[in-house]
Amino acid sequence: MALSMEEQRRLSEIASRLGEDDPRLAERLSTFGRTRRRRRVRLIVAIVVAVVVIVTGIAAAVAAAIS
Repeated sequence: MALSMEEQRRLSEIASRLGEDDPRLAERLSTFGRTRRRRRVRLIVAIVVAVVVIVTGIAAAVAAAIS
């Protein structure tokens, strides 16, 4: 849902005031979404690596049992 021009203007005004009043909080809020994305990517990479390690271990066990 898109914001109207008035809503966008008000939101920009609130953001600029927040930046003036509490710069640390404004910085944390501006990087909030990026931090969540990084965590999600790390989690996906960790799951993929774990699956590869498990599959490799199973394949090695099967190969050893066949030999």
